[in-house]
Amino acid sequence: MATAIERSALLGRPGFLIRRLHQIHCGLFLDETREHNITPVQYSLMTTLSTHGEMDQNSLAHEIGLERTSVAEVIPRLEARGLLKRRQSDEDRRFKLVKLSRKGVYLLKKMEAAVQRAHDRTIEAIPKDQRDVFMLQLIRLVEANNENGSAPFRLNKDGDG
Repeated sequence: MATAIERSALLGRPGFLIRRLHQIHCGLFLDETREHNITPVQYSLMTTLSTHGEMDQNSLAHEIGLERTSVAEVIPRLEARGLLKRRQSDEDRRFKLVKLSRKGVYLLKKMEAAVQRAHDRTIEAIPKDQRDVFMLQLIRLVEANNENGSAPFRLNKDGDG
């Protein structure tokens, strides 16, 4: 029987596999959270605000490893749904500050189980006793290559967050 790599050269390419797994996870996420109409990027943005509280859009982009323009496109959609609140900074009028609204906090709590199911389904093919190792290897790759991305995210090396 032919190995996976012999069947398709793409299966020997980490970038292809990582991109494909991301596509699969997004599909599972959207399947599990369909009733909430939130994308994985929107969820990351909202959970970051839930953890860190009010912050400016540039810092928010850095926290989740997204380009500022992407964050600037996502925020108005969430704000229009009443999930976020935005205001100008009192200290520096050039900055817009963003925070979760009560409705946003409520939605995050409501989504917890569905999001966990999506994460579990993404890695369910890996034996349970190997999942922590898999996650640690993903973290190692991200940490080692973070600065090579178009929008590096803020890595907290202190174990907080």
